[in-house]
Order: sequence, then C-alpha cells, then structure tokens
Amino acid sequence: MAAGSSLREAVSAAPDGAVLLLGPGVHLGPLRVDKPLTIWGSREAIIRSDGRGTTVEVTAPRVRLLGFSVEGSGRRFEDTDAAVHVRGDDAVVDGLRVTGALFGIAASGVHRARITGNEILGSGLRDFGMRGDAIRLWEVRESAVERNHVVDARDLVVWYSPGNEFNDNFVEGGRYGTHFMYSSRNHVRGNTYLRNLVGVFVMYCDNVEVTGNLVAAADPNDGMALGLKEAGNVTVRGNRFVRCPTGVFVDTSPIQISHMNRFEDNIFEFCDTGVMFHSSEKQNDFTGNEFHGCAAAVRVDGHGDATRVRWHGNYFEDYAGFDLDGDGTGDVPHEPRSLANQLTSTREAFRFFRGTPALGLLDVVSRVLPVLEPKVLFTDDAPRLRRALSAGATRGH
Repeated sequence: MAAGSSLREAVSAAPDGAVLLLGPGVHLGPLRVDKPLTIWGSREAIIRSDGRGTTVEVTAPRVRLLGFSVEGSGRRFEDTDAAVHVRGDDAVVDGLRVTGALFGIAASGVHRARITGNEILGSGLRDFGMRGDAIRLWEVRESAVERNHVVDARDLVVWYSPGNEFNDNFVEGGRYGTHFMYSSRNHVRGNTYLRNLVGVFVMYCDNVEVTGNLVAAADPNDGMALGLKEAGNVTVRGNRFVRCPTGVFVDTSPIQISHMNRFEDNIFEFCDTGVMFHSSEKQNDFTGNEFHGCAAAVRVDGHGDATRVRWHGNYFEDYAGFDLDGDGTGDVPHEPRSLANQLTSTREAFRFFRGTPALGLLDVVSRVLPVLEPKVLFTDDAPRLRRALSAGATRGH
C-alpha cells in the first residue's frame, strides 16, 4: 500500500488471513483491525494518529502487526488511548517503533498475545503521573512480553494477568520497570532495568519468579531494585542489584502462613541498603547471596529485627569471623549489631547522618561500652568467607 491511500478501506476490503504491506511514508489512523490479518512494513512506514483515541485497535483474533512505526494517540487516560490496543486473542505485535503516544502498547482480556521486539519511546515528562504506560496488560493470560526496548515512559504494568513471561526487556528512565498487581504465576527473566524509580515490584501476588535480571542505578532518593508487598512463594534468584538506595524491600511478605519467599544467589553491589524489611518479617529464606560494597547489608524499619528470617551461606564483607578448617565457611555465625543502623531505622531524623564519621564513631563506642550494645539484627549460621559469584554471574554481565 502506498502512503496516502486509505488504510481503513484496504483493511475493510481484505479477506481473512490477507497480508497488507505498508509502503514508506505516512498512513493516516486511527485504524481498527476487525479480522485476522497481517499488517507489516519497514520503520519508514508510519501509521499516524489524528490526535483522537487509540491509533491501531485490534479486535479480531490472530492479527499480526510487524515492523512499522506508530506515531501518536489521543490523550485520555481514562480511555487508555494508546498507539496499539490489542483486544483479540493470539495477536503478535513485533518490531514496532512507537513514539508520541500516551500509552504505548496495551492488551486487555486476551490470551496468548506476543509483544516482542518493540521500541517504545515515552514522553519523558518530569511528572511520572503525566506519562502513560509503555506496556499495559489487563486480564491477559499465557502471553509473552519479550525483547522490548522502553525509554522514558511510566510503567510496564501488569494487572490481573496470571501466567505470563517477561523476558529480555530493556527498560530505562521510568517509574516501575515491571509492576505486578494481583498477577500470580508470572516469570521475569533476563531483563535490564536502568535508572528507574523501581526495577520490579510484586504486589498482592504469589508464585512469581524473578531470575537473572540486572537492576542498576535506581532513583537516588527513594529508588529500589525489587519490592515485595503481601507477596508469597516468590523466587528471586541470580539477579544483580547495583547502586540502588535499596536492593530488596520486603513489606508484609508473605502474608499467608503456608508461603515462603526465597532469595538465592543474588548479588547486591554498592547499594545503600541491601535488604530492607518494613517490619520484623518471617518465612523468607536468604541463601547464597552476596553483599558487596553496601553501606548496610540489612536494615529493619521501626524497632524490628530479621532474626526470624532464615540466613544461610551468604557472603558479607563485614563478617569478622574465622575459618580454621579452610572450607570457605565461617566457623562462627554472622550476627551483626549496629547501633547506628538501629538508630537510623527507628528515628527518621538520624537518617541524614548515614555514612558520616559521627555514626561510625557511635558504632565503635557501642562495642567498647556494653551498656550501649545494640541487639542482634539477624543471624547467618554459615556465612561464606569468599565470594562465590563473579560480577558476571547473571545474564552474562
């Protein structure tokens, strides 16, 4: 199809299963695809919004959108005005370039969608709330979101959508790299999250796997790599959390007594806090993790501790024990006590002094004067003395 011809008429005239090739240039939207078709073209083929509503709406099953560009959409948040909105099963949205749209790619009430290899450029507005989501799933199942490149949008958000795959995406400069709400049995593998407020947040979900991801340089004020809230049976394995104010944040997780969260073989590097518990948590297991260059490996808000969390075989740079038999495991447990951390966790005003010589001196004094001795924060019964995981242990980094 040559640019300037009626795309809507071509779709209306095409038989089911037809393939439409878009020529370079501008093709005017909006467009509704209400029959099984393949529409493809190069990045120079552009479907452009007229400024109203969704630019390309898919209502039929087995529609494939491949390779072209989509520019713009309407600006109504309540209508989820998007570059592409998928409402039919078995859709493929692959290799598109999306610019200037409120929402990038949305999918609602569908099965077996594949959203892969797309480039989505958000508005980059300073106020995250005024941006739209790059990718938004609502009641989506058995689907895959893979190899997408997202920059300066708001969220990649997943609502009421169990049983999906999120693999090898790159998300930069947004609010939530991937945010799950009421969406269980999802897998998050091999993604890179850079300079977002939050890398991955799992809320009101269970049986979510977060494996082999890199989360780096979260927002320097309140950012975190991974957050759990009322989430259970979550597996967090083989990830790297680098230069984030908080590596992992755990809030009332798990909430069900039969659930356990497992954190295995993760690397925490140069985070202000490796793991932050909102209160005294339990039913969490930390095994084989490494804490390198963190101001504090573990903190607990309020007056709590992490003694009911299971710690085994983790590497802590500040472990002061010994290994007489040379097996690489400390002969005495790691039981960190820090009066400075205890004060900054319980009194907001003291957080301004984190990392200062004054609080460092306070820890020294607390070791000399038993009357000031703080309580044990947690116990690792078999701490490692050597780093077992290399800096490139996850995702080939």
